[in-house]
Amino acid sequence: MKRSEINQKMREALQLCADHRFILPPFATWTPDEWKAKDMRSATIVRQLIGWDITDFGSGDFDKVGLILFTLRNGIFAEVDNDPLLARSYAEKILIVAENQVTPTHFHHFKTEDIINRGGGVLVIQLWNSTEEELLADTPVEVVCDGTTRQVESGGTIELEPGESVTLPRLLYHKFWGKPGHGTVLAGEVSRVCDEYLDNHFLEEVGRFAEIEEDEPPLHLLFEDYKHYYPYFDEVTE
Repeated sequence: MKRSEINQKMREALQLCADHRFILPPFATWTPDEWKAKDMRSATIVRQLIGWDITDFGSGDFDKVGLILFTLRNGIFAEVDNDPLLARSYAEKILIVAENQVTPTHFHHFKTEDIINRGGGVLVIQLWNSTEEELLADTPVEVVCDGTTRQVESGGTIELEPGESVTLPRLLYHKFWGKPGHGTVLAGEVSRVCDEYLDNHFLEEVGRFAEIEEDEPPLHLLFEDYKHYYPYFDEVTE
């Protein structure tokens, strides 16, 4: 992805959040120069990898295969029992999903997550159980939507209207997109601690993080950018 495209997607995401009165934390709009001036008091943001994450999953076509995420809070697996400042056992994100924009089929090794439609369009989620070989099972899938159990056939879909949610257990394959004709979805995710480097298993090989062409300076930083701008990055992540 070009940095200019990422910058524009950030602007659109901030506007969508404002339209739905979902206000992001202050660090969402820190500039690169502001990041360069930060001291150790900002180390938790960096260590927990909270902040912007915009990816085309290596597709080269963000509008067809892509996702905007912002991690609001998170923990660190190794520190849950040790460090009172990092002892969260949970994470929270927002996900911005455009019409027909696909997030590829994947499951999580460790985390169970609730996906919530916070507003906007209709979120379509396709579901499969996984086999021991990490393939798609042909068995019916059972999930809980807002306290009510629902069952779909293997590869069946559920649709979440604004205000509705589903609990996706670990090892359950899922793929999602915004329903055509209904607008962009502002979704939420509440889950166990999230490790974007270790916990995602995609059915087919993808590039989890975008390869960026730096055609202009960053508007705001992705969490993958922290290592280039936060002066204490090596010290706090060693």
